[in-house]
Amino acid sequence: MIRVAFSRFSLRVLPALFAGLMISATASARAEDAAKPKIDKPDAVADSTTEGKVAVVSGKSIAYTAVVGTITVGATDPQDALLGNDGKPLPGTTSEPKSPEEAAPTAKMSYVAYFAKDEKTPERPVVFFYNGGPGSSTVWLHMGSFGPKRAVAGDGEYGNPAPYKLVENQYSLLDVADLVFIDAPGTGFGRLQGKDAEKSFWGVDEDAHAFARFIPRFLSKYGRWNSPRYLFGESYGTTRSAQVALLLTTDKSTDLNGVILLSQILNFDTSVDEAGGNPGNDLPYELALPTYAATAWYHKKLANPAPALAPFLTEVENYAMSEYAHALAQGTGISAEEKQRVAAKLHDYTGLPVDYLLKADMRVAGGQFEKTLQDDAGLTTGRLDTRYSGTTVNPLSESADYDPQSSAISSAYVSLFNDYVRRDLKYGEGQTYLAEALFHGFQWEFKHNNPVGPGVIGLNVMPDMAAVLKTAPKTKLMVLGGYFDLATPYFAALYEDRHLQIPSETAKKITYHWYPSGHMVYVNEESLKKLHEDVAAFVTTK
Repeated sequence: MIRVAFSRFSLRVLPALFAGLMISATASARAEDAAKPKIDKPDAVADSTTEGKVAVVSGKSIAYTAVVGTITVGATDPQDALLGNDGKPLPGTTSEPKSPEEAAPTAKMSYVAYFAKDEKTPERPVVFFYNGGPGSSTVWLHMGSFGPKRAVAGDGEYGNPAPYKLVENQYSLLDVADLVFIDAPGTGFGRLQGKDAEKSFWGVDEDAHAFARFIPRFLSKYGRWNSPRYLFGESYGTTRSAQVALLLTTDKSTDLNGVILLSQILNFDTSVDEAGGNPGNDLPYELALPTYAATAWYHKKLANPAPALAPFLTEVENYAMSEYAHALAQGTGISAEEKQRVAAKLHDYTGLPVDYLLKADMRVAGGQFEKTLQDDAGLTTGRLDTRYSGTTVNPLSESADYDPQSSAISSAYVSLFNDYVRRDLKYGEGQTYLAEALFHGFQWEFKHNNPVGPGVIGLNVMPDMAAVLKTAPKTKLMVLGGYFDLATPYFAALYEDRHLQIPSETAKKITYHWYPSGHMVYVNEESLKKLHEDVAAFVTTK
């Protein structure tokens, strides 16, 4: 059964899963956009510049300039070199095509940038933010994490419907850096145009190249070539970051000071979402077990709960990589006695019934866990954040039919951004903001060219990240995640990074922080406060 999910965090390996997905808060906007002509003029709307001020947790009141606009990139480096930021060919470089549909493909990418005033601008760090999906805008990071305004939604539960609450963000990262929130091609206020534009930008490698072309254009436009540079990707944005970091440091000769990965997934073979469709690979079950345990602990489903979460998870991690891994590795060769013993231990850690675990052959995929954990109460457990619960849609389903966390917060984030960008930032009048690229039959190409070896590989960008750390040894790496994230489990991120092909001394320099929250760590205010402290320290430490 295909699980219904939202593309910004869906991370599904099969592109067909994205074609029919919808976010109710933006469905009418997408329908309106689909009815309009497909081609937009890339220079139709001028940038908007406004002024603001935010009081941050460090006690400083920071005046800033906000700029909302678009930068157009080409589908190839040679083509991109012939374009201005407005998407128009540079004078004398090319002749105009007969029609817009026959033009070379381009992506007009929208962004919101915040520049602190009265600072040493050339030396001030710049952090580039983006969400994932693939096919998501960056409304989630923008309105939830480090921008000067923050959406308040229910933490672990459904909040009230509109009017929603937008507050001054005391945890804004403007106290240490300038901030640039970038929407992926085909999302936000940006649009694709030209021949085969979707195929030219909607794919693993195509998308990474678009971002790697956007960033140098931004540095040129705002005179920031000598500023410290950081990437901050969330979810599929971490997959993108590994590639963009390598493209910038190699193809663009543009080193980075640091890369920050929130809710990381570099190797899609570690995903527990549809693990049953990849028999013989038991790793996802092992890496998800600590998150299952954290979730059962949170929802009080354990007969003998541990007094504290972190020490309990260390115990589960050790079991997952030892006895549990050994049991799964035996396949059908495991004895009935050992299988019964392992199922009993899994029950102690997950709260799932022993009979269910035996029937599942000790292998429970993410959607099955979400549907089953609170089945006795008629509740489905969240995926992006397992602290959330919602009424089960179909009691007879094998797996979860929806994600309660997405249902709980999506409308607040999308609604507040649409109001904020028009009311405060003075941009977007007469335009549709696409929170997702789910229109015109969205399809994503999941192939990735191996940067350090021959041929095309599955979606695994660990080689890209390793190449960055080896060829640009001064680039710092920080990995962040939530204990209650079942979309990209924290233990899977740790496993991936421990298996990067890098020297052990380089591996020791990677910084890790885990929080008692989910995929969107910042939804929980205490976690956001700690997230700000950790990222600010990372950006300001030489």
